[in-house]
Amino acid sequence: MESSRAMESDPPSINFGTQEALHHVRSLTDVGAMTRLLHECIAYQRALDLNLDSLLSQRSDLDKHLSRLQNSSQVLEIVKSDADHVLSNVSSTCDLADHVSAKVRELDLAQSRVNSTLLRLDAIVERTNCIDGVKQALDAQDYESAAKFVQRFIQIESEYRDSGSEQRDQLMESKKLLESIVKKKLNAAVDQRDHMNVLRFIRLYTPLGIEEEGLQAYVSYLRKVIGMRSRLEFEHLMELMEQKSNQSQQVNFVGCLTNLFKDIVLAIEENDDILRGLCGEDGIVYAICELQEECDSRGSMVLKKYMEYRRLPKLSSEINAQNMSLLDVGVAGVGNEGPDPREVELILEEILSLMQLGEDYTEFMVSKIKGLSNVDPDLAPRATKSFRSGSFSKVVQDITGFYVILEGFFMVENVRKAIRIDEHVPDSLTTSMVDDVFYVLQSCLRRAISTLNISSVIAVLSGASSLLSNEYHEALQQKMREPNLGAKLFLGGVGVQKTGTEIATVLNNMDVSSEYVLKLKHEIEEQCLEVFPAPADREKVKSCLSELGDMSNTFKQALNSGLEQLVATVTPRIRPVLDNVATISYELSEAEYAENEVNDPWVQRLLHAVETNAAWLQSLMTTNNYDSFIHLIIEFLVKRLEVIMMQKRFSQLGGLQLDRDCRALVSHFSSMTQRTVRDKFARLTQMATILNLEKVSEILDFWGENSGPMTWRLTPAEVRRVLGLRVDFKSEAIAALKL
Repeated sequence: MESSRAMESDPPSINFGTQEALHHVRSLTDVGAMTRLLHECIAYQRALDLNLDSLLSQRSDLDKHLSRLQNSSQVLEIVKSDADHVLSNVSSTCDLADHVSAKVRELDLAQSRVNSTLLRLDAIVERTNCIDGVKQALDAQDYESAAKFVQRFIQIESEYRDSGSEQRDQLMESKKLLESIVKKKLNAAVDQRDHMNVLRFIRLYTPLGIEEEGLQAYVSYLRKVIGMRSRLEFEHLMELMEQKSNQSQQVNFVGCLTNLFKDIVLAIEENDDILRGLCGEDGIVYAICELQEECDSRGSMVLKKYMEYRRLPKLSSEINAQNMSLLDVGVAGVGNEGPDPREVELILEEILSLMQLGEDYTEFMVSKIKGLSNVDPDLAPRATKSFRSGSFSKVVQDITGFYVILEGFFMVENVRKAIRIDEHVPDSLTTSMVDDVFYVLQSCLRRAISTLNISSVIAVLSGASSLLSNEYHEALQQKMREPNLGAKLFLGGVGVQKTGTEIATVLNNMDVSSEYVLKLKHEIEEQCLEVFPAPADREKVKSCLSELGDMSNTFKQALNSGLEQLVATVTPRIRPVLDNVATISYELSEAEYAENEVNDPWVQRLLHAVETNAAWLQSLMTTNNYDSFIHLIIEFLVKRLEVIMMQKRFSQLGGLQLDRDCRALVSHFSSMTQRTVRDKFARLTQMATILNLEKVSEILDFWGENSGPMTWRLTPAEVRRVLGLRVDFKSEAIAALKL
């Protein structure tokens, strides 16, 4: 076993038992090599012996298996015999099945031929019955039955084309006769406007196989009915126009156009089944296109007659001639005789109604076409295009041009009138001009959006921006340009209520106008997003609306300028108190500090001066304006106080006094305005904090990383300068600071 393991672990260097091994042995000359090879040979021999013993030990098991196999061979012979018998039976059964199947196929073929022959015989009989039935139905004037017989004959003919030519000729003659009768009856019903008979005979076109001809005839009938109704209404309009003296009945062009559109829509909707029965969904598209031609003809006549009745070309010419269109709003136009804006507004409302009617009708019809799924791919786009390029659409474009001119005139005239009659409104912080002007602009822009025409919106929007940036802006600033405004405001040293009200109202007008512009911009933007989904249209609107946003900023700039002018009028009355602060000492002893706590040296007088000269305007100004006004005064006070304090010397108690003064100022001004004022006093408060320190090095506890939430408004140089104001701080220590 050990030799076997050694052999397994260390295989022999040669393959024993081969010619190569024998040749290798004979060629050996080294005794050591011979010895190694001998040991390998002995180990190999022992391994062979072990393998042989292992094989011999399995002999008894192999003998048992062999015995079992010999017994199984007898059973296999029996199985083979049975299998051969089964194969013989299956083969005979298969042959029998093939024979039976062939017979069945022959019988089935014979049966199908018999059935086909029987069906052909039935068809011949049925064709004969159809021919007889058509003749009898024609004699009895039962055209529906005759058409059904014709339809059935044609169906039979499509299945059996190889026979019955004589029968076919007979039926075709009857079919032609029936078609002639149906067409005559249909024409008679159309002439007599007998709708029931029209429907009766138009339904016969389908079984007769002439659906396209029936579709054309029925759509022609619908067009004739619509045209007749529209012509009668148009003639009635003409009569009313001629009776100028009779004002009791108004010439209703909107109603006339509404009825035309209503008739067309109802003709499509109520006859949907008939049109589909004739030519499917293509029949609906054909009917829409044909009736649109009637709309182009009749609708164009109505709009042209409306333009003539309202003298739109003449009105537009007058407006352009007097330079009162949107492109020229620089001259007030006072004294020029032009169209009455009230009459123009009525015309604008009529035009709006007409344009909305046309757009709603077009959108409905286009959506109707797009909603059809089984339409000729080339037919739908062509039908849709006909709505946008027809004569009615072109007349609408003409009337849109007049609308833009009239809307511009109406807007300009009413804005100018609002400016001209501007007056103070009781219990209001603004004058009448502000609400009036923005109401006019809002109304005009809403009306322009309602036209659903992007060009109209852009034109009116541009006109509104021009009005705001020119005439309205000029009207807002006019009052602030008056000379000696300060002298009028404080006549005799006391604030004049009337002048204060006038000035405050002007500033309020600017403030509210800035707010109104943004509201108007937001409203128009939202409405345009709903009405104009196309990205290109939205981009155009966005570009124009940006001008309104710029106008809001312009009004704010004018407002800030006006507030600064007002502050410049008020501050000279406060300056004497500030100048007195320069004489106050902050090198305080404990007794002086205690005295100041009882008798404030300057803060209360300053606050009284502010209250006296500024607070009385609070009730006259908007909250935003008053807050801005107070903040501008605070900025003036803080800058002046910083300069004064930088010129003083302080003891530590003086620093405490300054801190107390700053707190008093912040507290009082916080009660005067709704905005925070602490940021305005930040530099002054930080100066007081520095002047309160026990020693110079304490500043490092508040500086840099140690500043915490506080943001220093003072630069390092300014901090050193403030520290230098303390009488007890040495300059060497201040200079040694690393800030």
